[in-house]
Order: sequence, then structure tokens, then C-alpha cells
Amino acid sequence: MAQIAVIGGGPAGLMAAEVLSDAGHAVSVFEAMPTVARKFLMAGKSGLNITHADDHAAFISRFGAAADRMRPMLDAFTGADVRAWTERLGIETFVGSSGRVFPKAMKASPLLRAWLGRLDRQGVRVFVRHGWEGFDKTSLIFASPDGRQALSFDAVILALGGASWPRLGSDAAWVPWLTGRGVAVTPFRPANCGFETGWSTLFKEKFAGAPVKSVVATSDAGAVPGEFVISRHGIEGALVYAHAAALRDALDVHGAAALTLDLVPGRSVDRLAVDLARQPRKASFSNRMRKGAGLDAVKTALVRELVPDAPALAPDVLAARIKALDLPVTAPRPIAEAISSAGGVSWESVDDRLMLTALPGVFVCGEMLDWEAPTGGYLISGCLATGRAAARGAIDWLAGFVPR
Repeated sequence: MAQIAVIGGGPAGLMAAEVLSDAGHAVSVFEAMPTVARKFLMAGKSGLNITHADDHAAFISRFGAAADRMRPMLDAFTGADVRAWTERLGIETFVGSSGRVFPKAMKASPLLRAWLGRLDRQGVRVFVRHGWEGFDKTSLIFASPDGRQALSFDAVILALGGASWPRLGSDAAWVPWLTGRGVAVTPFRPANCGFETGWSTLFKEKFAGAPVKSVVATSDAGAVPGEFVISRHGIEGALVYAHAAALRDALDVHGAAALTLDLVPGRSVDRLAVDLARQPRKASFSNRMRKGAGLDAVKTALVRELVPDAPALAPDVLAARIKALDLPVTAPRPIAEAISSAGGVSWESVDDRLMLTALPGVFVCGEMLDWEAPTGGYLISGCLATGRAAARGAIDWLAGFVPR
């Protein structure tokens, strides 16, 4: 029986602890916060999206540039496997209309309680308020309620998260401790985040918090239907998050980026032009938009904001703008506000078992690794799959297994 430390008590770390303890190893989980899985619980407040019912090939494609590296782990723990695992914990799931998978209770807390109960029965020990502070030769250093501790283990799983939501524990404080040992870390950037725009004072004062419903937004990420929310700083919400990586990368490369919005996806531009032409020119712009295009107040205001001369445009020109309304963004919101982060431990720094090549016996999983995915269940699935893979890698390494 090996003594194994799992540092980080989020989904990736808890999954690693489950797999390791199920294999008969003695596992200690160290969590800096007063309780484990705080980000997991926060994500589940509005309905825990545990995975997605996408076709498996489509599911893997959601991991973008890291899809090839993530594929073996996602193949070994698919969305269907996540559902089966959840239901073995006694938590029934269902598939929503968008393909997202939720527990029937919709909350994260029942699943977490059942999960921690399983870990307890398997002998996993959980130490909270134990913040990892790096290495001292071959020991791990922890700041604990009993003072500074130096502990040694046969293997270590690092599951400390990325750089988003630092108040919940993912603060990337670990970066210098790994780079100082020769581990390459790609700088963190916000993912699944809102974006800043140049809203006028009048627009943001009147419409901040308003949803923009039933649109199709297009960027380099493709055309995605859905809705988003106007914020005081710009835009946010699930539809924006689906385009976040494309918008962020365009800003990095070109210094400019925009979402192209179709505000009336159910009508062709020609039909819309005819409907607008039927409206009396003496009618107010708001009434023409409401009766001719079916636009509500926030969509109408959005057209005015982005096309100042819209009221004077000919119906065919106005229809074309409504069907392809460019919404420029100027910057992503700060990473501390982002749902997740891009960047992390470089894939070149780990082997196929997720072991750090510079630190034999130390494995990395979850959002510490350099991958990103949109919201919709992909993030939690990715964390569970990499946690499981790191644990399997540690088991193989401890057994002296050398893959061909």
C-alpha cells in the first residue's frame, strides 16, 4: 500500500482520490480552504451541469487545441460514464433540452455529500485548511492550523485548479513552485468570461442586467444560438462564453474582435426588409422595430447603440444590419471573474500518464493543465477525466509499469 497525497479538493482531486483508494492505496487529500469543492458547489448553485450528452466525437471537439491530448482521457471516461458514475452515487440525472446533463435535484451538494461518504468509506483522509507552500527537498510543505508541516509521500497528485475564482481557492499560487523545478507553465488567460464594450452611459444605465434573447451569435467559433446579458462593462452569459476563446484570441492577435449578431434568426433578410418597408415612416423607430422586426426594447436599443444612424436607413439596409449586427468587444473581463481559465502546465511537461517529467512521482490534473472548454458540462467532465487519468498513471508508476 502506497502513501499518496492529493493536493486540491475539487472534482479532479476527489476523483483521483477515489480511484487511488479504490485500488487499495492510502490517500490523504489536502485542501487549503475550510471545505472541499467550493468552486464545484458554487457552479451548482444555479443547477449543476455535470456533463453533456453530445455525440462523443463532438464532445471531444469542444476541447479545441487540447482535444488530441485530452482524447485518451475522455475516451476512458466519457459523458455516459460520468452519468453512470453519478448514478452509482445514488444521484439520478437527466438530459436537458440543450443536451446538458443535470442531477435531478439540480444541486451540487447532494452529489458532493454522497461522494465524500464514498471516499470516507474507502479510507480517504481529508485535511482542510492545509495550504500547500511548495517543496523542501523531497518533502511537501503545508501551512496548517497546527503550524508549518513537512510531509513525504510515495506519489503526489496535484489538483490545485487554474487561476479563475481565486476567492474559492484557484489562485495559481503554485506556478512559481513548479517553474522553479523546471516545469513549463503557459501563462493563464480568462476563459468562459464576459467581455468589455464601449457602451454609452445612457445605454448601460438603462439596460445593464437585461437579457438579449433568441439570437444567433457568430465569431471564429461558428454560429451559436442562444442568449446573453448586457452588463455595465459589456456582455456576459452562456452565449458569450461559447465565443470567449475565439474573441480573446482575436483580441490577442489582431487587437480587435466582434460578435456578429442575428437579432431575428427566424426571418430572412429579404423578408425582414419587406416587413420593415410596410411600417409608416412617421412612426417612431421603436414602433417600427417592434411591429416590423419583432424587436423588444433591449434589441432596439442595441441597434441604436451600434448603428447610430439606424432610424434613417432604408428598410433593406436596416434589415441587413439587424441580421448581421457587429458588436465590438475591447477586452475580456479579469480572470478573477472568469468561470475557468486557459493556460497551465504545458503538455510538453507531462508524459502520457500526466506525470511531470521534471518531477517523477508527481502527477497533475484538472484545470492545472493547459486546456479549456466551454460551459455546458465539458469543464467538470474534463476535470473528472484528468483526475481519473492521473490516478491511473500514479498506480501504473507505483507498480513499475512502463508503457511502450
